[in-house]
Amino acid sequence: MEGLDTDRPPLTWSAHMRKVVLSAVALIFATMSLQAQNSGEDNARRTMERRAVEAAIWAMPAVSMAGMRKSFAGIGADFNQVVYFSRPMEARHEFMTANNQTPYVISVLDLRRGPVVLDVPPASGKVALFGSAVDSWEVPLADVGPSGDDAGKGGKYLFLPPGHTGSRPDGYIVIQSPTVFVHVALRPIIIGKGALADAVAYSKTLKVYPLAEASNPRTTYVDAYPQPWKTLPVYDLTYFRDLAAVVNDEPAQAWDAVMLGLLASIGIEKGKPFNPSPGQAQIFERAVQEAYAVMQDDFTTPGKGIALCWPDRQWGEFNLPQKEGMDFLVDGRLLVDARAGSFAFWAIFLPKKLAASAYPIAMRDSAGRLLTGQDTYRLHVPADTPARDFWSGIVYSMKTKSMIPNPQNRVGLSSYDKSKLQVNADGSVDLYFAPSAPPGKEANWLPTGEDFFVMFRLYGPEKAYFDRTWKMNDVEEVN
Repeated sequence: MEGLDTDRPPLTWSAHMRKVVLSAVALIFATMSLQAQNSGEDNARRTMERRAVEAAIWAMPAVSMAGMRKSFAGIGADFNQVVYFSRPMEARHEFMTANNQTPYVISVLDLRRGPVVLDVPPASGKVALFGSAVDSWEVPLADVGPSGDDAGKGGKYLFLPPGHTGSRPDGYIVIQSPTVFVHVALRPIIIGKGALADAVAYSKTLKVYPLAEASNPRTTYVDAYPQPWKTLPVYDLTYFRDLAAVVNDEPAQAWDAVMLGLLASIGIEKGKPFNPSPGQAQIFERAVQEAYAVMQDDFTTPGKGIALCWPDRQWGEFNLPQKEGMDFLVDGRLLVDARAGSFAFWAIFLPKKLAASAYPIAMRDSAGRLLTGQDTYRLHVPADTPARDFWSGIVYSMKTKSMIPNPQNRVGLSSYDKSKLQVNADGSVDLYFAPSAPPGKEANWLPTGEDFFVMFRLYGPEKAYFDRTWKMNDVEEVN
């Protein structure tokens, strides 16, 4: 054909060019494969990070109770025993927002071998027990004492294990527990002409024993006061190890099915050991720190974990979605964030009903600034504070939610201490919070030295508190 150079040889690739092209194609596919691989690894890492943070918040109440159970070994105690205090708690007893005016009586009931009896003595003219029994998720199962199921008359509380189908004997206050562990914290409140010695002696009349031994019950008593006691949650890999133990020990509950499925994807699954790799352990460490920051923010932000007691004051109180029961199941939803930030992150052992006491909390001064460990503050406690039994003010670490250790071993003051305090002419009392005592105010001073908050308890709160006709003064900076 015209214009066609038939003498030119056909176009072909040289061996070198073929090799170059094939190498380029191989490199492209290798790069794509590596990117896909890295993308998969990155997705898995970010998934674990997200789920671990949410798991830590979800697990807050269970990890807190797991820490309580583990702590028994450190004080030489065991389950189904009575741990009492021969004197009120001090800062070396690392216990979340405990009080230091009355001694405690604590027990962990182990239902794995069958029902267990908590035999509560009747209130005397000098001492009465107040407190609650909660399950492993801190859901209250029973209140004890004059405001509880025995109405102060005493009674034998019989706790049945999950799925119990045996007989229910007469003469007991029968409680079906959804978990195999039940945690009991009671306070022997001094009334009338009672004294500390009466409260301690009364504590040792509480009995705990398996139902199978009811014909010949024996109770072991352990005094926790002489030694340190570490019950607080630990915000490192320990947190997830404790969570894994809960998943293994306790029966699954219906409302936790989704979270238990997610936990399995990050290596926490019933019947399997929790053995994260070093890289996974780092993810868990970062996750629990992030969860702590989220819960801390909920705790300190007004309207989240804490609700204002009075609109023109800085004092707050539990921001709870329920008036009783405290299982945080509302309208078919488990309020995971509220359960942590409004309660489990900073408090334990909520009763079924809160009427027996009130717990206003101050973490900001009258100007709305968070309380610091460097400044000096004053709290004016009116003479007409509506507490039928007594009031107390205690300083807690903003970091740990426990009492602040100090050389003076001073953590709280109360109306029980009025004979030792400087009392104003009108019967009011000024309390001071500072790293060192203001001159001349040593008797009314509580040491700080780190960021803190104050819990002002009213035991036997009266009508004026609940109808808000009485108001507490704000904490004032007096530098």
